[in-house]
Amino acid sequence: MGIPVLIEGESGSGKTYSLKNMDPKKVGIFSVKKGTLPFPEGKNFMVAKHATYEMIYNKLKDPGLKTYVIDDSQYLMVNEFFRKANESGYQKYTSIGKNFADLLTFITDQTPDDVIVFLLHHTQVTSDGRTKAKTVGQMLDNYLTLEGCCDIVLLTQTDGSNHYFITQSDGMTTAKSPEGLFDFKIPNDLAFVEKRIREYWGLKGSEK
Repeated sequence: MGIPVLIEGESGSGKTYSLKNMDPKKVGIFSVKKGTLPFPEGKNFMVAKHATYEMIYNKLKDPGLKTYVIDDSQYLMVNEFFRKANESGYQKYTSIGKNFADLLTFITDQTPDDVIVFLLHHTQVTSDGRTKAKTVGQMLDNYLTLEGCCDIVLLTQTDGSNHYFITQSDGMTTAKSPEGLFDFKIPNDLAFVEKRIREYWGLKGSEK
């Protein structure tokens, strides 16, 4: 089964920048909202702009690469929410949640074992101060816990000078990773993260 990896963080905390050290020939990027990457080498990456569920499914059904990134994945939900803004009732929230959950299920059940899909996703702070993946409201949160669909959830943080990933929860975040995979704080570098995941589970490299 494929591996979805949730990368959570506020805007500007380094989610997209963490792509900088990846090989642009070996990663496919689905850009749901943004059109460019925040570093000069970004022009060398394969970026599918205005990505939709259909576009993502069509590529992942027959992946030509072993690594993909969906940036920013919460906009898949937001875009659907705005398309259905005039609909009343709870059904639209059920549909929004199901469509996103179905994508995560497809990644785990329908893609090859050595395919990794990074989902770069904004965060929100709950009323009790916890940091979690952003959705489109409490109604959806009642039914869907995005982090529960992924074995690896990394949280981007910055002190103003340095960016890094937090790999385990301190009780107030939803960060998590398997035992021994990462230190508590690691470089903000998806190339490093991918390498460690492939080493940990004995997966093939990104060559194909």
